[in-house]
Amino acid sequence: MTPTPSATSEWQKRSVVSAFILKLDDGKPQVALFQRSDKVSTYRHHLAPISGTIDPADASALAAAWREISEETTLMPVSLSLLRQGKSYTFRDPSVRREWTVFPFLFRLRVPADEQRIRIDWEHEGWGWHDPDAVIRDDLTGELKGVPRLAESLRRVWFETDLGPAASQVLSGGLEALAQDYESGARQLAGAALKTLRGVVALMDAPDDGPTDEWWVKVRFAAWHLWKNGRESMGAAIMSALLAALAGIERVMQEGQRPAWRDAVLEELDARLAARQESAKFVSRAFVVYLERTFPSKLASYQPIAILTLSESSTIRQALVHAALESGFVLDLRILESRPLYEGVSLAGSLAEDLSAKTASAPRAHQITVYSDASAALASSGVDLVVLGADRIAASGAVSNKTGSLPAVLSAKHVSPTAQVAVLGESDKIAPSGRPEDHVIEDNDPSQIRRAWQAEHNSARVHSAVATLNDLGPSDSRVKMDIRNVFFEWVPASLIDAYIAESGEWTVQQIAGHSEKLEGETKRFFGSL
Repeated sequence: MTPTPSATSEWQKRSVVSAFILKLDDGKPQVALFQRSDKVSTYRHHLAPISGTIDPADASALAAAWREISEETTLMPVSLSLLRQGKSYTFRDPSVRREWTVFPFLFRLRVPADEQRIRIDWEHEGWGWHDPDAVIRDDLTGELKGVPRLAESLRRVWFETDLGPAASQVLSGGLEALAQDYESGARQLAGAALKTLRGVVALMDAPDDGPTDEWWVKVRFAAWHLWKNGRESMGAAIMSALLAALAGIERVMQEGQRPAWRDAVLEELDARLAARQESAKFVSRAFVVYLERTFPSKLASYQPIAILTLSESSTIRQALVHAALESGFVLDLRILESRPLYEGVSLAGSLAEDLSAKTASAPRAHQITVYSDASAALASSGVDLVVLGADRIAASGAVSNKTGSLPAVLSAKHVSPTAQVAVLGESDKIAPSGRPEDHVIEDNDPSQIRRAWQAEHNSARVHSAVATLNDLGPSDSRVKMDIRNVFFEWVPASLIDAYIAESGEWTVQQIAGHSEKLEGETKRFFGSL
C-alpha cells in the first residue's frame, strides 16, 4: 500500500496574517468575514478574515496585512486605520500538514459607508458582517463554519468578549488615550498605562476564593495590549512599568491572601503608582551629583554652566530646576524649539516660571535662550553639556529621543569638542535586548506639520506652495510627494558620555545587563500567551 502524501510529507511552516475589519454601526461592533472560494488551496468555503502569507519582501507583518487587504478588498488607508495588533501564536493542523504562525490585526473602517469600497477578488465567493462576540462564542458551539482557530485569532484583537464590558471599556479608552497623547513624555505615559491596568483589574470578574489561571491570563493580555497597542514607539517605559506591576501581582497571588486577595492586588498597584511620583526626584539628585563631579569649577566660581537641550521632558525640567535652585549652579540654558509641536518653547516657559521666583536670591541670574531647531550649531557655541531625555535606551546604550537629538549632539561635538553629552531618564526607559533598528519607528500625522504652514500669518508664497503639495499625493503619476513626521531618532552610545538614572550613573554594561533581565521577564509573562 502506497502511503498518502499527508502521512509522509514534512510539516509546512507558514507565517500568515489574519486581518479583521471592524465597523461601528450606531455603536454596534461588527467584523467582516470572507467566505473562501473553491480556487484557494486550503479551507475552501470556510469563513475567514483577510489572510495571506507574509512574503520575504514584506517589511513587517503589518505591511503584509496592508498588502493583503489591498489585494483582496481594494481598501486603502484612506478607508481604514489600524486599531489593534494581537499577539502572534502558532498551531498545527494535521488535516493540511501545516504549522501556522498567525499574526492577527484589527482594522477599523473610518466611516461605515466605506464598506461600499470593498471589492473581493478570486480568493473569496462572498462576505458579510458578524457580531465579534458571537464569532468568539462559536468556538464552543461550532455552528459557524470558520477556518481553524478563527475565534482564537479574533479574541487576540477583540478583548471585549473576555474582559467584559466595564473592564474592556477602561482598556480601550486607555489605549486610545495613550495613542493620541503627543504631549506627555514616556514617564507619564508609563504611569497612565499602569493606572489603566489598575482600572481593568478593579473591574474584571474574579472569583472570591482566589485568582485562577484564566484570570491571570486575562491580566497579562491586558498588560500586553497596553504595551503594544498604546504607544509602542515609547513602549520601553510602559513595558518596564507593566512588567514590575505583573511581578508585584504575582507575589501577591503567591502569598495566598483570601478572601481579600483582589484588594491586595489593587493595593500593590496603588503603591507602584505612588512610588512613580518620586522617581524624577531621585534622577534630579543624581544629576546634581554628576554636575558637581564634572564641573566643580563652575560651582565654585558661579560661572554659568552652558547646557543645550531640546524637546520637553518633565524629567529634564525637574532636574534643571533642582540644579538651579538647590545646588547653586548658575545655568545658561539653550533650548531648541523642536517642531512640529513646539515642545522647546513650552519647556522654556515652564522653566522660566519655576526659576523666576527664586532667581533674585541666586548669585547670578539664570539665562534661558530659545533657538529654532535648525540652529543647533549656533546654540552649541561654548556649550558645556548637552542634556537629552530618553524615550528608549537599547541594550547597546543607544538612545531614542526626539528627532533633532542627533544633529544637536553632532553640532555640539563639532563646535565645542569638550562638551559632554548626558542622558537623563529613569531605568525603566531601558528596553529588552534587541537592536535599535528593530524598534518601532513612529511616523506621525503629516497634518501636524501642515498646520504651521497653513497659519494665517504666513505669506501667499507659503500658502501657494502648500496648495501645490496638497494636490500631489504618494500615488501621483507625475511627481510623488510625501511628508514625513518622524518623532524619534537614535543617538549612538559612542556619542554619549553619561547615563543618569534614579540610582545614579549607569554604564553601558549595566544597561546591557538590565536589558537582558527585562528580556527574560518579557518572555516569562508574555511568552506563553
